[in-house]
Amino acid sequence: MSTATKSDLVRTGVDGLDVVLDGGLTPHRLYLLEGVPGSGKTTMAMQFLMAGVDAGETVLYVTLSETQAELDDVAAAHGWNIQGIHVHELFPIADELDPEAQYTMFHPSEVELAETTRRILDEVERVQPDRVVFDSLAELRLLAGSMLRFRRQVLALKQYFAGRGVTVLLLDESQIGEQGLHVHTIVHGVIRLDLLAPDFGGDRRRLRVTKMRGRAIRSGYHDYKIETGGVQVFPRLVAAEHRRVGYHEVVGSGLPSLDALLGGGLDRGTSTLLVGAAGAGKSSLASHFVRSAAARGEKSAMFLFDESLRALLTRSKGIGFDIERCIAEGTVDVQPIDPAELSPGEFIQRIRNAVEIDGARLVIIDSLNGYLNAMIEEHHVLIQLHELLAYLSQLEVTTLMLNAQQGLIGHMQNTLDVSYLADTVILLRYFELRGEVRQAISVLKKRTGPHERTIRELTISSRGIEIGEPLRNFRGVLTGVPHETTGGDPRTEVPTFSGSGMPG
Repeated sequence: MSTATKSDLVRTGVDGLDVVLDGGLTPHRLYLLEGVPGSGKTTMAMQFLMAGVDAGETVLYVTLSETQAELDDVAAAHGWNIQGIHVHELFPIADELDPEAQYTMFHPSEVELAETTRRILDEVERVQPDRVVFDSLAELRLLAGSMLRFRRQVLALKQYFAGRGVTVLLLDESQIGEQGLHVHTIVHGVIRLDLLAPDFGGDRRRLRVTKMRGRAIRSGYHDYKIETGGVQVFPRLVAAEHRRVGYHEVVGSGLPSLDALLGGGLDRGTSTLLVGAAGAGKSSLASHFVRSAAARGEKSAMFLFDESLRALLTRSKGIGFDIERCIAEGTVDVQPIDPAELSPGEFIQRIRNAVEIDGARLVIIDSLNGYLNAMIEEHHVLIQLHELLAYLSQLEVTTLMLNAQQGLIGHMQNTLDVSYLADTVILLRYFELRGEVRQAISVLKKRTGPHERTIRELTISSRGIEIGEPLRNFRGVLTGVPHETTGGDPRTEVPTFSGSGMPG
């Protein structure tokens, strides 16, 4: 293992990347940053050098592919001041563009490679940098002509810089197969940048540290984005890193009849799934829990995939909840989410910020259908959601997830069955009674304790949410078309849950 302590590590200057690297880069080593054009290599390299300038170090940008003007444009786009960065351009001067001089400048020969290397080393001797970015190896590979000569050249650069205590970042295009391995086996660490193009929405970017000698890093893929101000990395969530000693506490809804259904309320740190058809009352029920949390002085964070902020304000006002005042007071944070533009990693980071920075004790995800649409590959959604719920549970955060079923009355289907992930499942259904469409609510599951198994009528009005007495005189409420029962002991007439009424 490396003997460098975390205080000795070289900070990358890229927000979130040092978390992935467990503190930063081991100093005085050679690193490779590879990716396709447009993946953000130059932006990350400049952030790396600016972090050196901020630390009082001397830094050097050696470029064979970017001009000073192009680098200035990148800096201006991000609002950076790069006056502290020494830029050395290795481009042909005017007389070298003469046809008679093109052989020396562009032909992959020993003479040209040696001349380029000499110019690099002369600049390093002059500047005496602590950090160097070399952009890019693709140009050096062309100059070398053969992979053997190229490998020897990179190895010589490694030995040269190691003897001078310089931390070097080499930029390169993604190499497949044997060509990439020539460099991978030489450098101390490799960071790979991927650019993904989904069928709809903006491009998605992710990175992976494929090699880091003698260091424990956070493995796997990590989403990142390029925005004004630079690259921001969203480290992959690992719930096991946030384990805490919890305590048992029941969180009431502020509605006695609902708490009775839930066996007293929701347990702190548990996840609850509100499932039902569109318009059945899932969002209104979630807003009622937010209202109760605000009354206790607790903060809530609502992430809206399907509903606009204006619709939320209008709906909440319609049930007597002045959520706009709570937002102004800071007890409720509402974040509309565009699934076409937001990566899963950024979404999880927003939740982490709401919990760890803003102190939210209640998180609403409305809805899981929108969350699913934010995922690039559907078969990863359940694993990532499981990790998120485990993380929130460890931090004693109560989570409400909304899932809209397909259909309105009768046989219902879920686009995604996540009922097994939730600690509690609340089912909301429409049913027809005497020519009128009504709503019913029931609790199908509660891992952390007993709950009432009756089906009750749910009414949403300007007075708020009202939950009636158990519908004991009806059978088939969950099928959507119940019928009244006559005679017999009412206790034997409690409707049973049919297969069409369960989530899934």
